Amino acid sequence: MAFPHLQQPSFLLASLKADSVNKPFAQRCQDLVKVIEDFPAKELQTIFPWLVESIFGSLDGVLVGWNLRCLQGRVSPVEYSIAMEFLDPGGPMMKLVYKLQAEDYKFDFPVSYLPGPVKASIQERVLPDSPLYHNKVQFPPPGGLGLNLALSPFEYYLFFFALSLITQKPLPGALHIRTSDCAYFILVDRYLSWFLPTEGNVLPLLSSSPGAPSPSPAPRTPAMPFASYGLHHTSLLKRHISHQTSVNADPASHEIWRSETLLQVFVEMWLHHYSLEMYQKMQSPHAKLEVLHYRLSVSSALHSPAQPSLQALHAYQVLAALVLFLFTPARGVSHRANVSAVEPFMPTEEHVLVVRLLLKHLHAFSHSLKAEQLSPSAHSHAASPLEEFKRAAVPRFVQQKLYLFLQHCFGHWPLDASFRAVLEMWLSYLQPWRYAPEKQAQSSDYQARCVSERWAPFVQENLLMYTKLFVGFLSRALRTDLVSPKNALMVFRVAKVFAQPNLAEMIQKGEQLFLEPELVIPHRQHRLLAAPPFTSSFLSSWPPAVTDNSFKVKSHVYGLEGQDCKYTPMFGPEVRTLVLRLAQLITQAKQTAKCLSDQCGESAAARPFLSWLGFCPTDTNGSYAANDLDELGQDSVRKTDEYLEKALEYLCQMFRLSEAQLAQLTLALGTTQDENGKKQLPDCIVGEDGLILTPLGRYQIINGLRKFDIEYQGDAELQPIRSYEIASLVRLLFRLSSAINCRFAGQMAALCSRADFLGSFCRYHLTEPGLADRHLLSPVQRGRTASRAQGPRLSLRFLGSYRTLLSLLLAFFVASLFCIGPLPCTLLLVLGYLLYAVAMTLLTERGKLHHL
Repeated sequence: MAFPHLQQPSFLLASLKADSVNKPFAQRCQDLVKVIEDFPAKELQTIFPWLVESIFGSLDGVLVGWNLRCLQGRVSPVEYSIAMEFLDPGGPMMKLVYKLQAEDYKFDFPVSYLPGPVKASIQERVLPDSPLYHNKVQFPPPGGLGLNLALSPFEYYLFFFALSLITQKPLPGALHIRTSDCAYFILVDRYLSWFLPTEGNVLPLLSSSPGAPSPSPAPRTPAMPFASYGLHHTSLLKRHISHQTSVNADPASHEIWRSETLLQVFVEMWLHHYSLEMYQKMQSPHAKLEVLHYRLSVSSALHSPAQPSLQALHAYQVLAALVLFLFTPARGVSHRANVSAVEPFMPTEEHVLVVRLLLKHLHAFSHSLKAEQLSPSAHSHAASPLEEFKRAAVPRFVQQKLYLFLQHCFGHWPLDASFRAVLEMWLSYLQPWRYAPEKQAQSSDYQARCVSERWAPFVQENLLMYTKLFVGFLSRALRTDLVSPKNALMVFRVAKVFAQPNLAEMIQKGEQLFLEPELVIPHRQHRLLAAPPFTSSFLSSWPPAVTDNSFKVKSHVYGLEGQDCKYTPMFGPEVRTLVLRLAQLITQAKQTAKCLSDQCGESAAARPFLSWLGFCPTDTNGSYAANDLDELGQDSVRKTDEYLEKALEYLCQMFRLSEAQLAQLTLALGTTQDENGKKQLPDCIVGEDGLILTPLGRYQIINGLRKFDIEYQGDAELQPIRSYEIASLVRLLFRLSSAINCRFAGQMAALCSRADFLGSFCRYHLTEPGLADRHLLSPVQRGRTASRAQGPRLSLRFLGSYRTLLSLLLAFFVASLFCIGPLPCTLLLVLGYLLYAVAMTLLTERGKLHHL
C-alpha cells in the first residue's frame, strides 16, 4: 500500500481503519511497516493511539485487539510470527515509538483505568510515591471528563501493553491455553531480556536507517527537585543526567531510562493492587510517619552533635517530618471521601504467572553483577548506570508492592489447587540463588542444596517475605484437605524450600537482628544517615549500602508493616504451635488416604463378577466421592503419601520436632483407630434429636479426617438417573414394573410367604436386597420411613443400563459366531440365569439358617 506524502493525517488514519476491516492480517502489518518507514513523526503521532489500541485492545475490555493472550505459534503460526516480528523490541512498532519519542510528543492516558490505589490517590490530589506519575497529571479543564496522564510514546505503549493483561478478559475458548505458549507471555520475556539485560553494561541499541533520528532518545522532561518526592526521588536517569557530566559519554547513560520506565510500569500495573483495608492503613498519617520517627530516634541517639553532616541531615529530617505532619490531615480527610475508588481486585492465574516471570528475570538481572562489582568499593562514580540500577531495582521498585500483592493473594485466594500459581511465584522470589547467572560448582548434593552466606543480606532485607508469609501459608494449609494430592504437593514444596540447608539459620539470624534491643550497641556508623550531596553520581538520592544489619532489618520491617507492628517470630512458640498442628494434620491425612485406598480396594474386590455385566444390583452409596482420590486411584494415594512424608520430614528438620511430640499431639486429637482398622465417626455428642457435632468434629470433617457413613435410605427405584443409564428406557421400565407390581401385588406376596423352595426363590427376586437390614441414621426421618415399608415387588431398572445392554449385545454377537440364532441364545441366557438364581437361593437360605 503506497500513501502519497501529501495526504492529510486524518486521511491516513481513515485509510488504516478501513484496511483493518477489509484486508487480511499479514497485509495490514506489511502496510503498517511501510507507513512507519515512510511517514514523518508529525503524521504518525495521529495514528499512534489508534494503533496501540488496535493491538492491545481497549482499556474497557470491549475491543480485543490482536488477542495476544490467546495467540499461539502451534495454532496460528503465520499470524503468530508476524505479530511477534512486528512487536519485537527491535521491530517496527518500537521504531515508531522511538520516532515519536524523539519529537517529545505526549499522549493522554485516563487515570480511571489505572490500578485502584493509584487512581484513588490521584483523584484525591495526592501524588503517588512512584516517580512514574510525577509531572504527568493533567487536570481537566472546566467541563472536562476526568484526570489524564500526559505520557511519552514509550510510556504510553508500555501502559497499554501491561494493562492488557488485566483489562482484557480471557475468551471462553481460552481456558485450556498454556500461558507460557502465548504471544503475550513470550513478548514479556523478550522485553525483559532486552531492556533488563543480564550480560553487559549497555542496553542493545535499535538499528536505524541512515539519516533517521537517533534511536531511543532520552526523555526531555527536566529533573524534578528532591523536595517534590518527600523521601522518594525522581527518575534515576534524570538525576544522573542532570548532575553527572563526567559519565555522559557512556552510552548507558542515554539508554538506562528505558529499563527504569519498563520496570516501573510493569510493577505499577501488575503489583499495585491490594485490598481496601490495606489502602486505608497506608494512607493514614500515622503510617506515613512511623518509619521517619524511627529513623529520627536512631539518628538523634546514636550520633553525637559534633558531626555537622549528621546535624544537617537531622535538621532536614525534622523539617520533612513537620511538612508531612502539616499536610497529612487533609489527605486523611480526603481519602475517606474517595475510599470507594479502590475496587476489590483478584488477580487471575495468568496474571500471577506473568508476575513470576518478572520476578525470575529480576533476580537474574539484579544478581548478574560480577564479584568485583559487588564489593563496597564498587559503589563509586566509576560504576555504570546500569550496574547501579541493578543494585536498586528490587529493593526500591519491587519489594514493597510485591509484599502487599502477596499478602492480598494469601488472604483472598480461594482454598483450592489454583493457589499453586501464587505459591510458586512466592517461592521464586524467596530463592534468588536459583536464577543467579553465575553458579559455583558444588562438590556434593548437600553443598548443591546449601544456601550460600552470600545471600544472607537478601534474606535479612526480605525478612517479612519469609516469616510473615510463611505464617500466612500455615493458616491456609490448616484449612485445606491435605488428602488431596495437589494440596499435599503445595505443603511439600514450601517445606522443601524452607528446609534448604543454612536457610533457616539465616532467617533466625534476621529475626535476632530485628528483635535485638534498640540503642544498646554504641558507636554504630549508620551510613544510611549520611547527608546525601545533591550533585553526586547516579542513585545519589538512593543512599549507599548500610553496614548496620540490625538497622537494615528494622527499617525493612517498619517500612512494610509500620513501627507499631506486632511481629510474630517464625521460630517462636506461636508459630511452632501452628507447625505442630500442621504436622498432626499431615499424619492424619496419611492415615485417611490409606483408609480410603483400602476401602476402594475392598469395594472392588467384593463386587461379584456378574455385577460387571449388570445382572446384580450396583451399590450406589459410594457414588459420591469426598475428594479426588477415588478418581485418580492408587497412584494418587502413593503420591499423596510421598509428599506428606517428605513434608513432615522437612518440617521436623527445620523446627527440630521430635517423634514423641508428634505422637502425643496425634493421640490428643483422637486419631486412634478402632479394632477393624477403620476410622471412627467424627467427634460428636448425643442430643435430643440425635448426634450433634462438636467443634472438633466439624474440624475433622472439613479437613477430611473423618466422615459419617452415608447410605442411600430411600426407594432404590426412585434414585436419580445415573450417567450409565438410558433415561427414557429407565422411565419406561419403571412404569412397566409399577404396573406389574400393582396388578400382581397379592400373588407376589402369597408366593413370598411360602416356606418351601419356591417361596425362597421368589423372595430372592421380588424383595429389595438389604431393605430389612437398613437402619436409619436420622432420628427425624425414622418414624416416617418406618411406616413406608413396602412388600415384594419386581424391579426391571437393571435393563436400562448401558452396561447390561452392551453385555446382551456382546452375548448375541458371540453366539452368532457359533451359528446360534437370537431365539436359542435367549433361551440359553434364561436357562443360565435360572441356574445361577437357584444356586444363589440355596446359598442365601443356608446362610440364614447358619446365622440363626
